[in-house]
Amino acid sequence: MPEQTTQLFTQVPKRGIDIWSVGAVVIALLVIAPVAAVVWFALTPTENIWPHLLNTVLPRYVRNTLVLMFSVALLTAAIGIGAAWLVTMYRFPGRRWIQWALLMPLAVPAYVGAYALVDFLEYAGPVQTWIRSTFGFQTSRDYWFPDIRSMGGAIVVLSAALYPYVYILARAALKEQSAASYEVAQALGVGSFGRFWRVGLPMARPAVAAGAAVVMMETVNDFGTVDYFAVQTLTTGIFSAWQQGGNLGGAAQIASCILVLIAVLVTMERLSRRRLKFAASSRHHRPVQPRALSGGRAWTATVLCFVPILIGFIFPVAVLLANATNASEWVAPGLLDALQRTLFVGLSAAALTVLGGLFMVYGARISRHSLPKLLIPFTALGYAAPGAVLALGILVPLATIDNALADTILAVTGTDPGLLLLGSAGVLIFAYFVRFFAIAMGSADAALGRVSPSLGMASRSLGKTAGGTLRAVHAPLMRATIGSAFLLVFVDCVKELPATIMLSFEPTLATRVHAKASLELLSEAAPAALIIVGVGLVAVTLLARSNR
Repeated sequence: MPEQTTQLFTQVPKRGIDIWSVGAVVIALLVIAPVAAVVWFALTPTENIWPHLLNTVLPRYVRNTLVLMFSVALLTAAIGIGAAWLVTMYRFPGRRWIQWALLMPLAVPAYVGAYALVDFLEYAGPVQTWIRSTFGFQTSRDYWFPDIRSMGGAIVVLSAALYPYVYILARAALKEQSAASYEVAQALGVGSFGRFWRVGLPMARPAVAAGAAVVMMETVNDFGTVDYFAVQTLTTGIFSAWQQGGNLGGAAQIASCILVLIAVLVTMERLSRRRLKFAASSRHHRPVQPRALSGGRAWTATVLCFVPILIGFIFPVAVLLANATNASEWVAPGLLDALQRTLFVGLSAAALTVLGGLFMVYGARISRHSLPKLLIPFTALGYAAPGAVLALGILVPLATIDNALADTILAVTGTDPGLLLLGSAGVLIFAYFVRFFAIAMGSADAALGRVSPSLGMASRSLGKTAGGTLRAVHAPLMRATIGSAFLLVFVDCVKELPATIMLSFEPTLATRVHAKASLELLSEAAPAALIIVGVGLVAVTLLARSNR
C-alpha cells in the first residue's frame, strides 16, 4: 500500500504529454544553452587565434586572474572566519548588532566600492589634498602615496565586498558545533588560539572552503572593479576581444579559459568538502555558549569586527552620500529612466527565475522520466559562469536569429524592421534568468524538501492534479522561502554589470553608475549607486532574519 501511494504522488497520469517532464527539460536546456554556445564558438572559430593569445595577452590575463582570485580568497577567508569566531565564541561591546552588520557589505557592489575608494584617495581627493595643504607639497612628486588603481587596490575592494560569503557560512558552521569539543581541548590545556586553530577551524573548514569558492567565482565575474583599476583579467579580455577587436573566436576562447578555471574550482571545492566531514553526536550535542571578554580584549574584539564593516559598507556609503548632495541629480531624466528599466527588468527576471526554478524542481520530482533529474546539476553552470561569458553565449546566437528575422520581414514587406531582439528588455531578462537560475532552484529545492511528502500524497489521492497540488499544498508552505529567493534574485539583477553592459542598449542603474564613474562624474553616479545599495540592504536584512 505505501508503494502504491508513493507512485500516486510521484507519477503523473500517463495519458497525453507529460508537461512537467517536457517543461523541466526545456528550462534546463535554456539555462545550459549559452554556456554550450560559448564552448562551440571556442572549438569552431572562423579564425584560430590561440597562438596569438598564448604569445601575447593570455598569460597576463591568466596570471592576473589567478593572483586576484587567490589573494581575495585568502583575505576574505581570514576576515570571514576571524569575525565568525569572535561573534560566536565571545561576548563583547556591540556584538549583538555587529554580528548582523558584518553582512551589510553585501549590499554594496564591489565596483561601487572601487569608485568610492578612488574618489577619496586619488590625487584630487580629500586625503591627498589635505596632505599637500598640511605639509606644503606642490605636486605628487614631492611625496609618496600608494597607487590606488592597482592590483592591491582591487584586492582590498573585492575582499571588503565579498568576505560576508565566507562569514555567514563559517558562522553557521561554528554555531552548529558542540561545546564539548572545546571543553575537552580546554581541559587538556589548549589556549584560546589553540582551540580556534586545532578544533574550530578544522571543523569549519568545509564551510570556509565553500564560501571561498563562491568568492573566487564572484572575483572572476567582476568587471567594473578590475576595469576601473586597470587590472587586465580574463573577463576584461573578453570585452577587449569582442567589443574592441570584434573577434568572436578570440572572445570565446578566452571565455572557455574561464569555464575551465571555474570547473576546476568547483571540483576542488567539492572534493575538499567530501574529504572534510564532521558529525556531532546529537546525544551529547550542546550549543556553544559565548564567553564574556573584559577590558582591552573586549574592545579589541569590537574594533577587529568593526573594521570590515567600516571599509566594506560605512566608508563607501559615506563617500556616496557626500557626492549625492545635488538635488537635481536625484530627479535627472536619465536616472529615472534607468530606475524604471532596472525595476521592470529586475522584477520580471526575478519572477520568471523563481517560477522556472520551482517548475524545474517540482517537475523533476514528479516526473516518471530520469532526464530532468540528470539535467538539474548542469543548470548551476549559469551561476558559476561569469556574466560576460553568458552574455557572449546569448549575444551571438540572438544576433543570427535577429538578422534572419529582419531579412525575412524585409523580403516579405519591403520594410527593414532593424534589430528586434538585440538590446531589448527580453534579452536582458533571459540573461538574468540564466545567470541566477541556480539561486532560485536551490531555494525551491530546499523549501520543497521541508514539505512532508504525505501532504502531496493525500492531495493526489483526493483527485488533485500535480499542478493543483503545487498551488494548494506546496506553494503556501514554501511562500517565505520563495519570497526570499525572489528578493535575492532581484537584488543580484540590479547589481549585475558585465552581462548588462554587453546586452543592454538602454541604461540601467548599474550601467549608469559605471558610465558616470568611468568619466569621473561620481556626483552623477552617486544617486543611482545609493539606490542599488538601498535595494541590497533590504535583501541583507531579510538574509539576517532568516539566519538567526
